[in-house]
Amino acid sequence: FVYRCINRLDRDTTGLLIVAKHLLSASILSDMVGKREIHREYRAIVRGIPAPSEGTIDAPPGRKAGSIIERTVDFEQGEPAITHYQVVESQNGHSLLALQLETGRTHQIRIHLKHLGYPLVGDYLYNPDMEFINRQALHAYHLRFSHPITGEKMEFTAPLPEDMKVILV
Repeated sequence: FVYRCINRLDRDTTGLLIVAKHLLSASILSDMVGKREIHREYRAIVRGIPAPSEGTIDAPPGRKAGSIIERTVDFEQGEPAITHYQVVESQNGHSLLALQLETGRTHQIRIHLKHLGYPLVGDYLYNPDMEFINRQALHAYHLRFSHPITGEKMEFTAPLPEDMKVILV
């Protein structure tokens, strides 16, 4: 079996992945990603309550000077990236956000939430706040797409992991 991952997740991000069983499906699914025909929704936990409680972040990420890993918002040389967010609930001084991506840039959610002023809890690279969790509080929560061969509507949801749930109690 050849592992053909269609969508990838940052290290320490939990949740759903699409894995194609064969080359034809992988090719079709990859094309669907490019055409934005795969709906992705994430859940993230940040400290505080973002205001407004919903909105769109349109900020182009680019490489941070002097780093091969870290990214930052760069309005001059960054690539277009759009993230929509909505506060789902707030508890214990933290907020659970629903996030939908129009683009899929490296570290997009992590950079956008930091730019908004509400970085991910536990993000070792952009906000090393490890008081409540030892990884970034980011979870690929929901996927919706059409099966690449049959066209059948596919929809999957992965419940929030326990290490993220406990932050909100």
